[in-house]
Amino acid sequence: MNTVPASVLVVGFARTGQAVARTLCAKGAKIVAIDDAQSTHRSAEAERLGIELIVAPSLGELSSLVSNAELVVVSPGVPPRHAIFRVAPTERVVSEIELAFRFAKMPIIAITGTNGKTSVTLLVTSMLEASGVRTKALGNIGSPLISSAEDTDLDVAVVEVSSFQLAYTKSFRPKIGTWINYAEDHMDWHHDFEEYISAKAKIWAEQREDDIAVANGDDPVVMSEASRVKSALVTFGTTDGAYHLMNSEFIGPDGKVLATLADLQRAFPHDKMNALAAFATARSAGATYEGCREGLRIAPILPHRIALVGSFDDVEFFDDSKATTPSAVCAALSGFSSVVLIAGGRNKGLDLGTIAQFVDAHSSIVLRGVVAIGEAREEVAAAFSGNYRVELADSMAEAVAKAAVLARPGDVVLLSPGCASFDWYSSYEARGDDYARCVLELASEHAAKPRGT
Repeated sequence: MNTVPASVLVVGFARTGQAVARTLCAKGAKIVAIDDAQSTHRSAEAERLGIELIVAPSLGELSSLVSNAELVVVSPGVPPRHAIFRVAPTERVVSEIELAFRFAKMPIIAITGTNGKTSVTLLVTSMLEASGVRTKALGNIGSPLISSAEDTDLDVAVVEVSSFQLAYTKSFRPKIGTWINYAEDHMDWHHDFEEYISAKAKIWAEQREDDIAVANGDDPVVMSEASRVKSALVTFGTTDGAYHLMNSEFIGPDGKVLATLADLQRAFPHDKMNALAAFATARSAGATYEGCREGLRIAPILPHRIALVGSFDDVEFFDDSKATTPSAVCAALSGFSSVVLIAGGRNKGLDLGTIAQFVDAHSSIVLRGVVAIGEAREEVAAAFSGNYRVELADSMAEAVAKAAVLARPGDVVLLSPGCASFDWYSSYEARGDDYARCVLELASEHAAKPRGT
């Protein structure tokens, strides 16, 4: 589908950059890779591939490398403030998914959104597999798309794509492009919200009349962008979408019942919306009704997404460490009636006060108290000051202990930070694992205490 560039500069040499280098090396391209961090593993992989890896090049070195490269491929974690964007011509810079698309041998289903991308990608993959379609979940969820772009054993690729990846696409054209939702996010990466929206909207930018755009009919930002698509538009939503929920049944555009709430492994509000997005996407890709229902039943529930990790004294503790935006926290809170919230971390330039505003506007949610953690703990405290009891904690163990004291029987303690993890932890997974460990340790201590103490 596309000629192989003679020389390529790969920016960022972790998982995605290495996949790009492996693919292009196999096609005979000359590759030079750069990375800002020294790594024994990355150096070993570069040596194995027979390519040059330059660590933390100067601006002058970057300029020289760019001038010798026909194409510059940036990994998803390379932020727009990186020096590469000061020296590389815009027309020469692409993301991995753009490059992969140029070589793809199968149709692509691309799924994006502020929240729920991974869950919907897994659901769609499960529904298609249960319908007999040969497919694989790729992108941010696991292997980069380029690793399987030329796999002739696949009927279709289901790819989770982020705004980072979409921002540097030029011809990327998924057969089905699904935009799950929009909320403010990544202001530590994008210059403003308009740029973030524009990046997300590129999922549909190159589609044609015979392609399909799947959009959240309940989301005004998504629907505003959907009004511009050239492709066929399919909507999902709680009531008015072509795929919608009526009473306890998921209904398709033909009025048939796809599944019921009883088929869900878990039925928080966001689980219902994710299911609708998956139904609309999978059915558009040819999944059967039976396959959709079976795929819904067997798809894995991912860790760190409102996962029960322990309980004691009639209080349940949930890990929602993946919630790194206020909108994700609000979605989690809407699934409970009485909560002690643990929030904070490294803020991504977002307004944490919207969480308190959400609780204020929903009388069905009782927020028993808030435990603020991490770099943003003072911001969290300020957001909830006045109307809610707020405690500060210097460690996760202290946060869990203080939350347990605030909680009453029947309450839920919810780690839903609304912030990135990189102040205290290497990842949201590490943060969630530490939370679970602290909960289990505290539960053991309570179990060891004599009754009445």
